[in-house]
Formats: sequence, C-alpha cells, structure tokens
Amino acid sequence: MAQKNLPMREAVRAALHEEMVRDDRVFVMGEEVGAWQGTHRVTRGFLEEFGARRVRDTPISEMAIAGVAVGAAMAGLRPVAEIMTINFAFLAFDAIINHAAKIHYMFNGQFTVPLVIRAASGWGDQATATHSHTPEPIFAHFPGLYVACPSTPADAKGMLKAAIRDENPVLFTESIGLYRKPGPVPEEDDYVLPIGVSDVKREGSDVTLVSYAQGVDWSLQAAKQLADEGIEAEVIDLRWLRPLDLEPVFESFKKTNRCVVVEESLPHFSFGSEIAAQIQEHMFDYMDAPIKRVSAMDVPLPYAREIELMALPNAQKVVDAVKEIV
Repeated sequence: MAQKNLPMREAVRAALHEEMVRDDRVFVMGEEVGAWQGTHRVTRGFLEEFGARRVRDTPISEMAIAGVAVGAAMAGLRPVAEIMTINFAFLAFDAIINHAAKIHYMFNGQFTVPLVIRAASGWGDQATATHSHTPEPIFAHFPGLYVACPSTPADAKGMLKAAIRDENPVLFTESIGLYRKPGPVPEEDDYVLPIGVSDVKREGSDVTLVSYAQGVDWSLQAAKQLADEGIEAEVIDLRWLRPLDLEPVFESFKKTNRCVVVEESLPHFSFGSEIAAQIQEHMFDYMDAPIKRVSAMDVPLPYAREIELMALPNAQKVVDAVKEIV
C-alpha cells in the first residue's frame, strides 16, 4: 500500500477532500472554512475547487452551525461541520445531544442524521483555560452519538472517512498537540478504518497502557523509556470512545495483570474512571495491582507556560505510574 508522510492536519484534509470528490452530498460548513481556508488550514483550497455551495462560511454561532447540520443531514445531505475548538461545542450542546444524538431513536428509525462535527481538542499552547479542554468523555456519555479520537495521521484519515460514510452522527475530535506531528498515511481513496475498533499500538507483557488521542503519544514515549529499564508495556489505543471496544484491553490485561490509563482529560468523572471500573468488573481475577490513572490536574489550565506544562500529563508521569504497580 502506497504511503505518504503527512502531519495529522494534512491527513484530515486528504480524507475530507477524497470524500467530497466521491460523494457530492458531502459539504463542509463552519466559521472561516471557505475564504479563510479554515482556522487550522484543513479546508485550504476547498472553496476554489468545490465552490460556495459545498464550502459554506457560517455566522459566528455554533448553535446555528450544529442545528443547520442536523437539518441538512435529516434532509439527505452529509454535512461536515467544523467547530473551531471543542470548547465552542458547549454552545451547540442542545443541537448535538438533544437532536443529532436522539432523532433516530425518537422517530423510530424513520430519520438518520449522518453528520460529522469536527473539533480541535486538547490542552496546551497557552490557549488559556476557556480554550483548553478535552471533554470527549462528556459527549461519549450520551447514546446515539459516536465519538472519535485518532492518535495518528493514518488513523485520522481512515476514521474520518468512515465517519463521513456512516449513518450516525459523529463527533470527530482532532488533538491540537498532534496536528503538526507527521506519520505514514495510506494514499488509497478507499482506506477506511472500521468504526468502534481499538488498536494495539505496541505489544508488551508487563503492563497495559490504555489511552486515546495525544495520550497514546505519551504512552508510546513512556513505553520506550520503560523498555530501556526492562519493563515491556503494551499500548492500547481506544480510537473510539463510543462505540467502545474493550476486548483488546481485556486480552492485554489477562497477560499483564496491571494497567495504567492515560488521558489528556481531567481526573474526576473521567474516561479513566470508566476503564478502571470496566476492568475491575470484568477482569478482577486477573488483577495483581490497582488500576492507575494519569490525567491533567484538576484545575483550569493556567496561561503561564511552565505552570501549564506542570498541569498536563506527560511521558514521565506515565513512567512513574507504571513503576508504582510493577
């Protein structure tokens, strides 16, 4: 399979471009996606190629963006709505949760809502407290909405193409910290990854690291450092928080009997809590140590760079957590 080395933002752009060429029902909408070519430059050149009918600059109203996207999807189109950063999705919560996620159920299957809401997510880069969030667990709480969290450029391409083609609404999150990170990406137009399937990013026998999005990057860095000290960590990338595939986690835990959950989100009521509960419930007989969690500190993210980094997870914090249980 032919591959090209691309940063994640370019892999997302490739997926979106291929799907717009493949299916003329697919269109993009959002603030500054057209003339400005996208805040993160994902829609660069799209207005010139596809025209204003399929590349729609919108007013500065996330509720309007999500609401129109829901209506367009119900009417037979396949909108891809861009929310500049995921904190703005809070303003569209009613359209996303009360409408997109529930319409298929509430109308007894008579309507589908095949839309994708793209949102840049994550802490860091001194974006301050209001623009620094990783709230994917909040959205994954609600049935009817899929939540995608790719960790590599290849996954981002294959998962976004699957999301656009699916009949269900998808919140597709793109980690700001990974936008510039390059990786090999298949060039084939039909490179589509299945929805709701986790991936083993690294095999190991001593401890299981479970993560998603940028947490996978920290986990892989930690695994490399641990290997130098004789500890082999297996890294499981959840990729999708809903649908959630825990079989690779359980199979890994049967082998390692120890687990650390790594996430960029906040510690309380988190996805780490959910993974720990699921392992305790289903894998208790295999457990040789408590489940450890590595997350951001329980504070709004500070602006000062040194304090901001102090509040965030990193590879060394993962290493330290592993050493507590191995």
